[in-house]
Amino acid sequence: MKVGFARVSTKEQDLNVQLSKLDAHGCEKIFQGKQSGASIRNEEKLKELIDFIREGDEVIVTRLDRLGRSLKSILEAIESIHTKGACLNIIDGSLNTKNDNPFATAMINLCGVFAQLERDLIKARTAEGREEAKAKGKHMGRLPALSDKQAKELYKDKLKGESISALAKKYSVSRPTVHRTIERMEQQNNK
Repeated sequence: MKVGFARVSTKEQDLNVQLSKLDAHGCEKIFQGKQSGASIRNEEKLKELIDFIREGDEVIVTRLDRLGRSLKSILEAIESIHTKGACLNIIDGSLNTKNDNPFATAMINLCGVFAQLERDLIKARTAEGREEAKAKGKHMGRLPALSDKQAKELYKDKLKGESISALAKKYSVSRPTVHRTIERMEQQNNK
């Protein structure tokens, strides 16, 4: 039986291209993960596939990196597929482990290394971009609940004796935000 596996890395990506390719290759059943590649749900879907397959089945993926996000997880998935007596067919890599071909095994391992390298490079570029944005003074992350002016006013009101709850209500923020703002203002004043 031909069994397909499709996975997307982000919620913005679409499975349609992968599903079309898997259908074109005659997959009778397709397991699919739709959330982030790091999510447990994709791992569960891959485990379902591995539990489902039987000896002689062919697992088909569009690309090797659809099996996992790390080289370790990819190699573990391949090992699990082979342990069940099934073979792996990678459409875009034109590799098939059906004939226990040492060249195909070596190529799969090599593709896994390059898939891991690609993810690591993307991660590094993203981190560099964040650092560059910080260096240019761009705000990273969520905007503060209170402006600097509001924070100073809140702190003055606290010094006048207003309660945390009253301040939270007055500035339309949570009590923890009031506490953090007061702590931040005290630290700034102690410098």
